[in-house]
Amino acid sequence: MPPKVKFQKEEIIEAAVAITRERGIAAVTAREVGAVLGVSSRPLFTYFDSVDDLKREVYHFAKNLYQEYVKEGLTAPIPFLGVGQNYIRFAKEESELYKYLFLNAPGDIKGSAMEVLKLSQELVRESLMRIYHMDGDTADKYFRDLWLVAYSITTLIVTGECPYTDEEISALFTEFSVSICKAYKEIPGLPDGDFDKDAVFGELVKE
Repeated sequence: MPPKVKFQKEEIIEAAVAITRERGIAAVTAREVGAVLGVSSRPLFTYFDSVDDLKREVYHFAKNLYQEYVKEGLTAPIPFLGVGQNYIRFAKEESELYKYLFLNAPGDIKGSAMEVLKLSQELVRESLMRIYHMDGDTADKYFRDLWLVAYSITTLIVTGECPYTDEEISALFTEFSVSICKAYKEIPGLPDGDFDKDAVFGELVKE
């Protein structure tokens, strides 16, 4: 009779998540998971065909956790701002999970960052249209532009290269938010890319 499996699948995933949070996804090996559980690597292969299969479970854990951050952000008075703030908070509080989710996803999972952008757009579109008096397409492009700013900042955060304080990050978002909103509202055709850029720049830089 084969030996009774001591650990359940969920406990193995929890061990892999703990290793990832501390040392990154590359540190997740059968030996390291076994060490956390205090056993050999054998129990892992009772539930998973390979370590890569286990790593995919860590990816899905990270994705579900991020969605909880998004849901919390949506309860803010200005939902799209709350989502942005929680996006940055996720990068700070779960930097290794952020890197695995947005920067180093499993090879068979493509476009995870853009998938999250589209999901976030859908969640905040209504509030942007209502609060900022935009149509749906303009709201999506406005959020896209600000999300690209957020993605740049969070990448700096998780790679340890961000030189900005929380106050400076908040000021950056305010500057971009005001600038983009003003431009979209005051330059006809800008959200669709159908505008005379030479005329606009000429007006901006004239003495």
